[in-house]
Amino acid sequence: QNGVYTGTRLGDKWAAKRFTMPYLREALWQMGYAVDTLETATDWDNVDNLLGLIETSLRDGLKDQNENTHVFTHLSHFYSQGCSIYTTYVFRVGDSYEETLARWQTLKTSTSELIVNNRGTISHQHGVGKDHAPHLPVEKGELGMLAIRSLCSTFDPDAILNPETLVK
Repeated sequence: QNGVYTGTRLGDKWAAKRFTMPYLREALWQMGYAVDTLETATDWDNVDNLLGLIETSLRDGLKDQNENTHVFTHLSHFYSQGCSIYTTYVFRVGDSYEETLARWQTLKTSTSELIVNNRGTISHQHGVGKDHAPHLPVEKGELGMLAIRSLCSTFDPDAILNPETLVK
């Protein structure tokens, strides 16, 4: 309602690079860095708090391994009640795939837990997949999970659409 028009320059720049970004991920990996994103949404009165918690969690998530994580965030998908917090993080790959995966799991899991325990949603427009499903019960609660299981069994009784991903 009270938004400020800033022009189309930022959106145009995003659109121009939209389909080249996956190649940046590969180039960074070849240079020894992994990149990923986390997204949530929350109410306006929680944006500053949750954004700070997310960035701190990711930035400090590998300190016990003497590793630094570069973190940067932008806000997107604005609504009257709140917005999306979209955070990108970059960290050094390990000496092996398994070590890199463990680093990613540490960052992803600890920050996902922080999100659902601090009024953020584990998913926004990207949906809930295998990475986020373990955190869904904290956000939705017992009754919410019962409703989701009921919807899945009613509309997809043979579990064809997304077997054992959202609910088990």
